[in-house]
Amino acid sequence: MSRRRGGSTAADTPLMQQYREIKARHSDAILFFRMGDFYEMFFDDAKVAARELGLTLTTRNNGGAADVPLAGVPVKAAQDYVRRLIERGFRVAICEQVEDPKQAKGLVRREVVETVTPGTVLAEDWLEGGENNFLIAVQPGKRAGLAALDLSTGEFILETLDERDLDGALSRYGPKELVLPEGTPVPTPGEGAMRTEREPWEFDPRQAAPLLTQRFGLHSLDGLGIEAEDAPSVGAAGALLRYLVELQPTGAPHIGRPLVCRGGDTVPLDSMTRRNLELTEPLRSDGRGSTLLSVLDRTVTPMGARLLRQWVLAPLRTLDAITARLAAVDVVVLDPRGRPRDLGALRDSLGRLPDVQSALDGLARRDTSTVLEGIAQDFDLLHDLVDPLRRTLTQRPPAAIGDGDTIRAGADGVLDEARDLRDGGKRFIAGMQARERERTGIPSLKVGYNKVFGYYIEITKTHKHAVPRDYERRQTLTNAERYVTPELKD
Repeated sequence: MSRRRGGSTAADTPLMQQYREIKARHSDAILFFRMGDFYEMFFDDAKVAARELGLTLTTRNNGGAADVPLAGVPVKAAQDYVRRLIERGFRVAICEQVEDPKQAKGLVRREVVETVTPGTVLAEDWLEGGENNFLIAVQPGKRAGLAALDLSTGEFILETLDERDLDGALSRYGPKELVLPEGTPVPTPGEGAMRTEREPWEFDPRQAAPLLTQRFGLHSLDGLGIEAEDAPSVGAAGALLRYLVELQPTGAPHIGRPLVCRGGDTVPLDSMTRRNLELTEPLRSDGRGSTLLSVLDRTVTPMGARLLRQWVLAPLRTLDAITARLAAVDVVVLDPRGRPRDLGALRDSLGRLPDVQSALDGLARRDTSTVLEGIAQDFDLLHDLVDPLRRTLTQRPPAAIGDGDTIRAGADGVLDEARDLRDGGKRFIAGMQARERERTGIPSLKVGYNKVFGYYIEITKTHKHAVPRDYERRQTLTNAERYVTPELKD
C-alpha cells in the first residue's frame, strides 16, 4: 500500500493520522513530534535525522504491510540536537502535547508551538554575542526595501535604498536567512543564507501597513517616522511579520519599534571593499591578522560589541552625523557607570574617610602654618554617597548584575516581596518532597517540573503500590508514574 507524506491511508493508526496532518502543514521542516519523554521523527525526517545526528534508525509498525522509519531523541537533550540540525541548514518544527493525557478523550492533542530556523535562533549559547543574527526580508526593485530583524535582541530595522546598493547592505547585515518573493534570485552576499520564498502579495506595502500599525499600537505609520519613499521596506516588513507569526505562534512581544534608514545616511560598502579594508575579517585565509574592528573594540557588553560592528560596517556619510556620534560617545566615556562590585569597593573606600580625617586632625594640631588645619576643616566625609551605598548594597556585591544579590534585604519592600516569592517557592517544593517521602515511605519520590504539566510528583513503578489515594495520576512513563495533589496544584 502506498503511503503519502501529506495524507493518511486506510491502514493509518489515529496517531499516525495526527502526525500526517501536522506534518502536511510543516512539510519544509523536520518535525519533532512529542511522545511522552521523547521527540519522535518518522519517514524521511527520521532518515535525515539518523544521517545528520548519528541516531539509530528503527521502525514502527503502523498496522499496515510496511513498517514506518523512526528515530527519536530525549526531550531533555533535544536542544542540542535541534542546534546541530539548524547549523546544517535545516528547519525544525517543535510539536508538543498541549493537552493533559489524563484529561484527553482519545488521542492527546498536539500542536506545533515553534519552528526554529537559522534566522530565528533565540538560545544565547547558540549565538555569537558580538554579532547580530539577522533574519532579512527583501523587496527587490530599483528602489529596494529591507526589513532586518534580530529575534534574539528585538532589533528591527527598515531600510530603503537603491538597487545597486543592495549587495553592500546584505553584506553589512550578514543575514542567516533571507525571505524573498517567489522566483527572486538570491543576492550575492546572501548565498550562504537559508532561502525562504513567500508569495509576492505578502510584500505589498498596502497589505503590510495594517500589520505594522497593529503590532506597535499605532493609528498610522506616521508614528514610526515612515514616509511614502519607505514603501519598499514597509512591504518587506509585512512579509517578514507574516512569516514570523507562522514560526512563533505564541508571538514575539519583545520586538522593538523599527529604526527607519534611508540610502544616503551611510557609505555603502560591498563585500570586496569590506574584505580588502579588513574591517571585520582579515585578508589571510588562516584567519590570522588584525582587523579594524579588533583594534577599536574595547566594548564590555555584547550589546556594545554588536553596535560597534554595525557602525564599522556602515560608516556615516555626513560630518554633522559623525560629530554628533563622537560627542555622544565622549559623554559616555567620561561618565562611566560602575558594576556592583565596583560600587561595593567605592563604599568601602569612602567608609575609611573618617580615619583619614582623624589622622589629618592630628597632623593639623602640630602644623603651625594652619594649612593642614584649613584642609581638615574643609574635609568632606561624603556621607551623601556613603550612606545610600551602605543602606542599599549587600556586604559583598557580585561582579555583575545577575550573578547574585546586589541589593540588601530591607532596602526595598517590593524587591523583598519578589525574593520571598522566589526563595519561598523553592523552599516549599523541597519541604514538600521531604514530607511526602516520609508520609509514603517512598525514598525515591521526587517533585519535578516541566512546561507541559507544571509541577508533578514522580514515583517509580516499583513503589506504585504505596501511592496515596489523594494522588492524581497525570502521566505514565516507561518506568514511572507522575502525579499531582491539590496542595501541589496550589
